[in-house]
Amino acid sequence: MKKKTVRAGIAGSGFAAAFHFEALSRVYSVDVEVAGVYSPTRENRERFAARRSIPCFGSLEELIDACDVLHVCTPPSTHEPITVAALERDVSALVEKPFTGWFGEGGGKGGGHGGTGRGDRAGDAGAFKGNTAPKEPFLQGALDSTRRMLEAEKASRGRILYAENWVYAPAIQKEREIIEKTGAQVLWMHGEEAHSGSHSPVYGIWRYAGGGSLIGKGCHPLTAALYLKRVEGRARGGEPIRPRAVSARTAELTRLEGFVDAGHLRTDYDDVEDFAMIHVVFEDGTLADVFASEIVLGGVHNWIEVCANNHRTVCNINPNTVMQTYNPLEESFNDIYVVEKIETKQGWSNPAPDEGLLTGYPAEMEAFYRAAAFDEPLESDGSLAADTISAVYSGYLSAERGGAELVVTLL
Repeated sequence: MKKKTVRAGIAGSGFAAAFHFEALSRVYSVDVEVAGVYSPTRENRERFAARRSIPCFGSLEELIDACDVLHVCTPPSTHEPITVAALERDVSALVEKPFTGWFGEGGGKGGGHGGTGRGDRAGDAGAFKGNTAPKEPFLQGALDSTRRMLEAEKASRGRILYAENWVYAPAIQKEREIIEKTGAQVLWMHGEEAHSGSHSPVYGIWRYAGGGSLIGKGCHPLTAALYLKRVEGRARGGEPIRPRAVSARTAELTRLEGFVDAGHLRTDYDDVEDFAMIHVVFEDGTLADVFASEIVLGGVHNWIEVCANNHRTVCNINPNTVMQTYNPLEESFNDIYVVEKIETKQGWSNPAPDEGLLTGYPAEMEAFYRAAAFDEPLESDGSLAADTISAVYSGYLSAERGGAELVVTLL
């Protein structure tokens, strides 16, 4: 039986675009035809296309017209206009995280839909500084942006596919099964995403990224926690359990006057935090705590622990001990990929035989393309994305107010 063909377009030509392209090759339920790529910088899109033998387009509009699913792999400040443009043409938008946010008035969008996506930091010392600006307009702006994206989806035959890979990580999906089949009540979750600094050249600039550690890294374990409470609510009562209130604290540890830079951490942040913690109270009174930072050495540290009334689960996303290797000489592994963000390959390490699989990327793409082809339900959709953005930006306002608890606006 011939499979249905779904055309994919990739907006962006950086790190996220590359792993999206790789993950598409593992979609098995439909035939994915990569229509091409668009990036506002001509040499970037041409290089990306040539390396992968795919077409490149001269405008975002041309790419959208040539695809059924648009992968939004661009700086967060461009997510809203690109997503809305796709949905207005009845094309589904597969949106990388963070979903959207607040970037200052016109911040980061650059010329047209494409945004910058480059390491050009000229002008970073402008008037807008996200770390010192009042946060109440940030919350309202992020909510307004989210509303516009959800409204565009309602008016479209396309769908929002929220690319939170943690939702589809094997460990999280196994925990979903446990919660559903045992009728578990999740009482408390705590999790973390941390490493030594982002790949993105524009990370650290609020007008492009929409914040620092809280939104850039905290969104992952936070969304996983929000998702698992939704799973519990559906299993036990038919309705998702959503966040009610949050409190948060943020810090700029690598900009402390007494910080000693040993050269191992990324420190070139312009106006964002490099450490954050957020406490979530759900509608049923249960809790979650999430930590996020740029100050952890030794590779990516991604995990969430679930404490329920009938079981306890630790979901390790990274590192994973499925494989352990001892290497006495650094240079012996020069051409061997070990794991993301590891500072040395010497000594004991946990090589990832299939990092993408363990972090959920193939399962995520499979689910999204089944949704696009067969209209199957989504585990990670616009509603989940909206709850994450509302919680994160309520967290920024809470941190400005010294950790005061704030009610989360549910869209």
